[in-house]
Amino acid sequence: MRALFLAAIAAALLTAGCDRQASTQSEPSADAAQPGGPGLDRSQAGKPMPAVAVKDGDGEETSLAAIAGGKPLLVNLWATWCAPCVKELPTLDALADKGGGPQVIAVSQDTSTPDKVRAFLEEKKVGLEAYQDSEMALSAGLGAQILPTTILYGSDGKEVWRYSGEVDWTGDKAAELLRQAR
Repeated sequence: MRALFLAAIAAALLTAGCDRQASTQSEPSADAAQPGGPGLDRSQAGKPMPAVAVKDGDGEETSLAAIAGGKPLLVNLWATWCAPCVKELPTLDALADKGGGPQVIAVSQDTSTPDKVRAFLEEKKVGLEAYQDSEMALSAGLGAQILPTTILYGSDGKEVWRYSGEVDWTGDKAAELLRQAR
């Protein structure tokens, strides 16, 4: 019962965050945001990635550490019902295809089945694997209050920065931020 209550609260917070992005940015700002607010946030730099299980495209549980494999990892939290998230997905897909940067994963916060998330990505012609956090344990563990939220982890598994809100991940300012992956 408590887990259901926490999931409902997390969903409400993430939904509210997605909805309040009236003025999304197409490029990340070099200015730091208030922790928990939209924009670039370095306040949690150095924190290790949470040891929370997510499901891969086949519905099997895995961890961010297993996915990263000791390399930099860009983790995007998104949902099918979040318009800025959906708008951002093709730029994440292009970044992943480009190579040379951190590994890119998009973790759906939808409570539906992995098949529905996979079908949604296929419909949108996004080639990213359909990772899912249907219980929102990852977003809760990260304290993410806005969707989309994207976190860069270094090869040491520690947070470098996070960006809350929509970003064009193929843009020059995003490339500048991504060079901080180590």
